[in-house]
Amino acid sequence: MRDLAAATAAPARPFVGGAPLDAAIARGTAALLGRQRDDGHWAFDLEADATIPAEYVVLRRFLGRPDRGLEARIGVHLRRLQRPDGWSLFHAGAPDISASVKAYLALKWIGDDPDAPHMQAARAAILALGGAERSNVFTRSLLALLGQIPWRAVPVMPPEIMLLPRWFPFHLSKISYWARTVLVPLLVVNSRRPRSDEPCPDLSELFATPPEQVKRWPGGGHEAEPWATLFRGLDAALQRTQHRFPASRRQKAEAAAMRFVDERLNGEDGLGGIYPAMANALIMYRCLGVPDSDPRVVTAWKAVDGLVIEREDEALVQPCLSPVWDTALAAHALLETRDPQAEAAAAQGLRWLLPRQVTEVVGDWAVTRPGLRPGGWAFQYNNPHYPDLDDTAAVVLALDRARDRADAGDPAAIEAAIDRATEWVAGMQSRDGGWAAFDADNTAHHLNSIPFADHGALLDPPTADVTARCLGMLAQLGRLPANDRVARRGLRALLAMQEPDGSWFGRWGINYVYGTWSALSALNAVGTPHAAPPVRRAAEWLKANQNADGGWGEDGASYALNPADRPEAPSSASQTAWALLGLMAAGEAHDPAVDRGLEWLMAHQAPEGGWEEEAYTGTGFPRVFYLRYLGYAQIFPLWALARARELRRGNAGRVPHGL
Repeated sequence: MRDLAAATAAPARPFVGGAPLDAAIARGTAALLGRQRDDGHWAFDLEADATIPAEYVVLRRFLGRPDRGLEARIGVHLRRLQRPDGWSLFHAGAPDISASVKAYLALKWIGDDPDAPHMQAARAAILALGGAERSNVFTRSLLALLGQIPWRAVPVMPPEIMLLPRWFPFHLSKISYWARTVLVPLLVVNSRRPRSDEPCPDLSELFATPPEQVKRWPGGGHEAEPWATLFRGLDAALQRTQHRFPASRRQKAEAAAMRFVDERLNGEDGLGGIYPAMANALIMYRCLGVPDSDPRVVTAWKAVDGLVIEREDEALVQPCLSPVWDTALAAHALLETRDPQAEAAAAQGLRWLLPRQVTEVVGDWAVTRPGLRPGGWAFQYNNPHYPDLDDTAAVVLALDRARDRADAGDPAAIEAAIDRATEWVAGMQSRDGGWAAFDADNTAHHLNSIPFADHGALLDPPTADVTARCLGMLAQLGRLPANDRVARRGLRALLAMQEPDGSWFGRWGINYVYGTWSALSALNAVGTPHAAPPVRRAAEWLKANQNADGGWGEDGASYALNPADRPEAPSSASQTAWALLGLMAAGEAHDPAVDRGLEWLMAHQAPEGGWEEEAYTGTGFPRVFYLRYLGYAQIFPLWALARARELRRGNAGRVPHGL
């Protein structure tokens, strides 16, 4: 990102709203209304990099269920994502060794000729990156399963982990929900080491050093001492002893793993609602002798196949589905327009959301919060063991905005849902006053240094963006720091998370623009004066990082551990909208920087009313996995334009909402 002192704002003519702004909002509204499903909800496609589609091809071949027609269309998608230097984790990003290895593997298995130009280029790119031996742990686990590398290349995680007591330094409750659901079935798979139904093509050409000659396999750049050395020593001991554990203990551990998966299988929405966990569950069932005709296996396959998107001549696989998030955000944008048709559509979406509140299932979060009643919403259609704070706050904020509308649902039901959700959100506050996405006090940071955690995303600690969302929700409901201890602790935590340059880190959206918008929205909601230093520093940071064309942009490289490695990025619609929403929350609705940003959005609006966006602006795991929410560019620009019109019409100084 730019240096604040060096930034200069290009002069711009005063922005004129009126008819052009009204027309842009009308077109954006019509486009968003056109994407609403018949039952009232929104569900946009959710894309990632090449890894998930590639893994899906491998899964089908491994379990003896090839679909050559579908795989050919996935091949088209993989080739389209290929760059001269390999495959990247986000649009126009640097090449990534693990994504490139998996994409090459899938294409070779599909039948692409290794001597074809694109395969030669891919192979050269992988070798230039250091060879397949530089892949991350999950890729090496796959390669070991396919017989391409020795198992000593994979850190040992024995199934007996399932039997560890809570007081032990490592326990499933101490890692994130996504790590938990991915890891549990993988414990069984990596100890059983099943063979592929279909022989894997040889990949020896991808290694700069023959795998059997590699002495030390790579770890993560985030690892901290002395934990890294300690855990490497422990792994070396486990490598020698892992097959000497008592058989009865191993059987008990595997049974515990199966119970865990069975209980959370989640019907056709899948284990954890995420592809890697679903795929690992299928392989685990095969390892444990569960027949393909078993209802659990049949259901798990339906969940995996439900993530496939087919488009003309290509196909891809989504990492998960996002209907609750999409619907809540769409409702906010439409309510902002004050258009009667848009408000009615938002109300219909809220009616769809209302019965999806989780009030019966006590999920994994209760391990650290026993006795707390469930009351959240999940990200997916169904994922009752894993509701999240971000979705819950976004839904409640929208329900509260529309609670006086007769078409939003039964007023008593809305009131009860908001009260129940507020109880759950307040109860999920972590000890430091912040909020995480799925758990409370998931802060055993030493575990990010275990060899298996080379991605650095084993945990779910409190973050600025989720903390801001929950604080904004409480404030909109009247629970302010002056009169509420939970809000007071949340505000203190959020202010402590501000970066030295005035921004806030974005854990679930890319990146500092996302985090800063989120934080400014919450600070505005709790009544922080716009002249207060934290607000002013954040607003000045946003202005300093506006691109010369008037928009804002960041990409996945902004998560680099070294700030000097964080480059500038082209403007994108969703990030420009976040910056504008942040500036308006800071009292800057009439600032020239806002004028330029609004002009950028209007100039880049497509004729049909939406916005095109190739950028990946969502985050799965920083530095490892990014998301392209196709709904973001349809929702957030409309939201920003409509809010600007509303603030300028009434000459209002403060945004009246928590988001």
